[in-house]
Amino acid sequence: MTRIDQTFARLKAEGRGGLVTFITAGDPDYDTSLSLLKGLPGAGADIVELGMPFSDPMADGPAIQASSLRALKGGQNMKKTLAMVREFRTENQDTPIVLMGYYNPIYIYGVDRFVTDASEAGADGLIIVDMPPEEDEELRPAAAEKGLNFIRLATPTTDARRLPAVLANTSGFVYYVSIAGITGTAAPDVSSVGAHVARIKAHTDLPIAIGFGVKSPQQVRDLAALAEGVVVGSALVSSIEESLDENGQATAETKPKLLGFVEYLAEALHERAEASAI
Repeated sequence: MTRIDQTFARLKAEGRGGLVTFITAGDPDYDTSLSLLKGLPGAGADIVELGMPFSDPMADGPAIQASSLRALKGGQNMKKTLAMVREFRTENQDTPIVLMGYYNPIYIYGVDRFVTDASEAGADGLIIVDMPPEEDEELRPAAAEKGLNFIRLATPTTDARRLPAVLANTSGFVYYVSIAGITGTAAPDVSSVGAHVARIKAHTDLPIAIGFGVKSPQQVRDLAALAEGVVVGSALVSSIEESLDENGQATAETKPKLLGFVEYLAEALHERAEASAI
């Protein structure tokens, strides 16, 4: 059982959905980003998605695009991203880390080197946005051999004919993209999301985490009623951006602002679990 499997089993026992938080590695600088990463579990994050910064993040909206550019400008690269995971693991052996990004940086780093280094650093899974099932032979088998979950995305346009290909060889959880568009640019329609998630659940026993466009406790609460996890990304990255100074550097507000927002979102999940237990 992987660290991701163990986390969803714990959440099921606790009777609540999980909060999956996204930040971009190296945003706005290495030390600040590492400090934020280390603080997320204590603020209420059950799983952390760590973005691997890339210059052409096609599925990401303006907030995450800007975070990638800040990180790259600060000198972040794959080697440093994996070093962040390794440093995180010196203090935390329980919280899963899922590396999220695009195939190009992995290809440049070297596939075998990447899966070996990611596994040894303490990463638990991969979400590679631009790698469809038909093209994943270069990475998925190598990742599976190193014990890394390979998590695929299902979207509102994933129809019955396409869904089996998405679910095949997926492990850890299924990431349901709640809007037809890029990250952070629209709000999910709960009733529509519920219908799609129910359709996916009819074909898999894997947990489902719902993401894209989630930014409020009410959305977290509503979507957690439909699936096993809720992903918040752009809203957290925007919180970081709002705390930076005019030169894009971290300030004394950066860490408390982000972690305070995560605590605010996590409370919605604990409130729902407590209400269900009454």
